[in-house]
Amino acid sequence: MLKSIIVAVSVNDVIGYENKLPWHLPADLKYFKNLTMGHHVIMGRKTYESIGKILPGRVFVIVTRDKTYSVPGATVVHSIEDAFKYCSDNNESEAFIIGGADIINQSERFADKLYLTRIHENFVGDVYLQFDMALWKEESKQDFTSDEKNKYPYSFLVYHKK
Repeated sequence: MLKSIIVAVSVNDVIGYENKLPWHLPADLKYFKNLTMGHHVIMGRKTYESIGKILPGRVFVIVTRDKTYSVPGATVVHSIEDAFKYCSDNNESEAFIIGGADIINQSERFADKLYLTRIHENFVGDVYLQFDMALWKEESKQDFTSDEKNKYPYSFLVYHKK
């Protein structure tokens, strides 16, 4: 099973502010949907709560230390390793780690692939993410300018673990 991280990050490494995305970028939301549809998505409790619902067409796997936490329609596990085992046991071909920063940081050493949307703008944030890019080799990059729907220029980058 392929373990992939998918995340949007600003130039100054912000991924969140007050438990939300600090930007609205419809192209990135569509990219996320297209990649994750039909797959297991792994996230922490706070990320699930910021989304607020189970997204259709995906299997939600929520990682939390709270042994009493439950979400109807989702699987709750208590470690990133348990999340990977659950996905593998359920014949997943590519599991997506979608956040937050703590889950992504725990997953980076296990991950095979990184889908990174780089938003070419600085944002105020309270959650930052920095990858050890020495571990990753760029496979592809697509650059986009801002337009009437997407206020900020951005790039879709795909990396494989070296």
